Amino acid sequence: MKLSVQREDLLQPLSKILGVVERRQTLPMLANVLCETGPEGLRLTATDLEVELRAERPLEGLAPGALTLPARKLHDICRALPEESEIHIEASEGRATVRSGRSRFTLSTQPAAEFPRLELDAGTAALRLPVPVLLELIERTHFAMAHQDVRYYLNGLLLEILPDRVVAVATDGHRLALAEAPLATGQEEPRQVIVPRKGVQELLRLLGPEEGEAHLQLTENHIRITLPGLQFTSKLIDGRFPDYRRVIPRDNDKRLVADRESLRQSLGRTSILSNEKYRGIRLSLSPGSLKIQAHNPEQEEAEEELGVEFEGPPLDIGFNVTYLLDALDALEGEKVRIELSDPNSSCLIRAAEGNSAEYVVMPMRL
Repeated sequence: MKLSVQREDLLQPLSKILGVVERRQTLPMLANVLCETGPEGLRLTATDLEVELRAERPLEGLAPGALTLPARKLHDICRALPEESEIHIEASEGRATVRSGRSRFTLSTQPAAEFPRLELDAGTAALRLPVPVLLELIERTHFAMAHQDVRYYLNGLLLEILPDRVVAVATDGHRLALAEAPLATGQEEPRQVIVPRKGVQELLRLLGPEEGEAHLQLTENHIRITLPGLQFTSKLIDGRFPDYRRVIPRDNDKRLVADRESLRQSLGRTSILSNEKYRGIRLSLSPGSLKIQAHNPEQEEAEEELGVEFEGPPLDIGFNVTYLLDALDALEGEKVRIELSDPNSSCLIRAAEGNSAEYVVMPMRL
C-alpha cells in the first residue's frame, strides 16, 4: 500500500481517535491504528475492544488500501514534522516506511485484516439530537459516576430515551446527578442504556459546543454516535441501573436559597482545612444565615458565614464538600436552591429557576 497525504490531513483525524489507544496493551494490535483509503478519502480507526473511534477525512486521488501503524508513534512523528509538509507512507512485508522531506522512519505493522471491529447487533433504535444538548447532558452528570465499584452498573452513565425527553443519570451510591433535555425522540417505548466510564470520557473530549447533529444508534449491546467526520462506538454495561426516581427526595420541607457563586467560594475556602480523606464539612442553618465549618485531625478549623434565604428551625447537617462543589459547578444560574429534611436525610440541589438538572447528596456523620 502507498499513501501520500499532507501532514494536517493525517494529524487532525489521528488526534481525535488517539485517546482510545492505551499506552500499555496486552494485544499488540490494539496499539495500532487502522488506516484505510479509497475514493471517499482517508479513514482511521482505533479501538481498545470496548470503545472504537473512527475518523474520516475526505481526500481525492487515494488508491484503495489498508494497513495498520503504531498509533502513538505515528502521531508523534506527524507532530514533529514541519507544518504543511507532505507525508509518504509505503508498506510491505510487516514494515512501513514513513518519509517526509529528508526524514525517514521505519515502523512495524500488523495485518490489517486482523484488526478487531465493533459490529452493531440487531434491534437498533435510532434518534438524532443536537450536539450541544448531548454535551450538556454528559457535562452535568458524568462526575457522579462510580470508579471501579463492585456494582459494575454504577461505573457508567445511564442514558434513558423517553418519547418526549432524553435523561442522563449517574450515581456512585453516595450522590446522584440527573439532567434531562426535552426532545421529541420518536421512541414509543422507554429505552435505557449504560455507557461505560471510558466511553463517557471520550465523548466529553470529542463533543464540542458547535452546532450540529449527533445520530445515536442503540442496540442490545452497543451504542454508536455518528458526528460530522467521526464515529464513536462503545459496548454497553450489561446490568440494571437503580431506579433513580425513588432516590430523589420530593418531600423535603426546608428550603435554602443562596447565591450560587458566593456559596461555591465559601465552600471552597472552608474545604482547605477539611479532613483530606473524608472531606466533611458542617452546615449550620438558622433563619437568614448559613454557617459553614470544617476541621481536621491537626485540630485546625475553618468557618464561613453567609447570608441566605432560609426560614425554619435551626438545622445542623454534614456533607462531603466535594459532592456539593461538583453540583454547584455543574449548575447554571445565579441562585441555587437546596432542599433538606433532617440531618439523616439526603438533600436535593437544583437551580432556583428551572429544573433541568438535579443533584442528590447523602449526609455525613461528623
